[in-house]
Amino acid sequence: MTRLGMEHPPQGWNSWDCFGTTVTEDEVLANAEVMAHRLLPAGYDTIVVDIDWYDPTARSHGYQEGAPFEVDAHGYPSPAPGRFPSAAGGAGFAPLADKVHALGLRFGVHLMRGIPRRAVALDLPVLGTGWTASQIADTSSTCAWHPGYYGLDHTHPGAQAYLDGFAALLASWGLDYLKIDDMLAPYHADAIEAWRTALDRAGRPVVLSLSPGTALSTAHLPHLRRHADLWRISDDLWDRWSDVEEQFGRLARWAPLQSPNGWADADMLPLGRIGLRAERGEPRSSLLTPDEQRTLLTLWAMARSPFMIGGHLPETDDETIERLANPALARVLRESVDGAEMWRERDLASGGEVVVWAAREAHGPARFAAVFWTGAASHQVTVALQDVVGDAVAARQGAWTAHDLWDAGVVGVRPDLTLALDVPAHGVRWLELTRS
Repeated sequence: MTRLGMEHPPQGWNSWDCFGTTVTEDEVLANAEVMAHRLLPAGYDTIVVDIDWYDPTARSHGYQEGAPFEVDAHGYPSPAPGRFPSAAGGAGFAPLADKVHALGLRFGVHLMRGIPRRAVALDLPVLGTGWTASQIADTSSTCAWHPGYYGLDHTHPGAQAYLDGFAALLASWGLDYLKIDDMLAPYHADAIEAWRTALDRAGRPVVLSLSPGTALSTAHLPHLRRHADLWRISDDLWDRWSDVEEQFGRLARWAPLQSPNGWADADMLPLGRIGLRAERGEPRSSLLTPDEQRTLLTLWAMARSPFMIGGHLPETDDETIERLANPALARVLRESVDGAEMWRERDLASGGEVVVWAAREAHGPARFAAVFWTGAASHQVTVALQDVVGDAVAARQGAWTAHDLWDAGVVGVRPDLTLALDVPAHGVRWLELTRS
């Protein structure tokens, strides 16, 4: 079991795709309200404030060198009061977390690995010790893409004391979910272990999510399972078909390893209204077509990846909200097992690939099949029933019915026990198979 015993991947919303480093308290609450009223019944229950919430000068399209981060007397980041008014007077995120909890949701934040450079420059005292920030920082350990932090020297006992105090502060705010960045690429085993220790000592259950997953090897799986609840398996994913297509191979590698011991995360869902003040791109509705969106959602569900919505929910169209709320997504995400790629075949004439996934209901008789097509025009695909429900004997037992999980129709099973499917461009046919 993981520290929290997570029986299924989390579902929620994260501010990154729409607001980058700039999200405000009002925007967080506006998204929480929509989630509570429209998406909580479909399993979405977590609100996450992403990066640089302690930067009072944050702007879209990147990070600022030398930003005057808000830090407290012991070098811990504090919410910028101009963006989070309820944090004034040292209240931190506790008032905002209380409002999110009152909606029946969980509250999370993003952090970077290490210690703010500003805390080191001010040489602030480490809580409960005689050491200071400059003594516990490893100034040779920096993030390749974020200029605001140094790593910690985990051979120095003050480094663990710093994290223990930080974890206790986060717990006092009512934190439920913690996403820590710059942990996996390169792989910082010492920082992962130190944060796990600090959270265990904090006395409050907190989901620990690690990012980013650039070139993450499955060789780290035992270590990840011991210390984290979920971990990214790619760099940032945006609303481009090429980004979605690249996840097929990664999820085929990681899906057979999914379990309550920890969840491989294929990254956020860049759906709905995104890019309002983001790190990348201008304000827009997701550039993924409806079929590409169904492909993304189906693949994430079949592979049991966490679901974190990236769009600004109050300005997201009803069709996207309804797509996200499809009850089949939460059902397969939470109740299926053995999700895996069954076969993949390239059609040389059409220039695309047929990719077939299957899974089964953990405590019921249903089977699930997803038939993807990566080509630029629709494609006819024939799938043998035995390829998605098991061996040939199982396929011949009883009369099978195939229900379409996106269009709510019934697909006929042919007498030769095959399914003939018209799969749209960059699309999927997603089926629940039952027998009488």
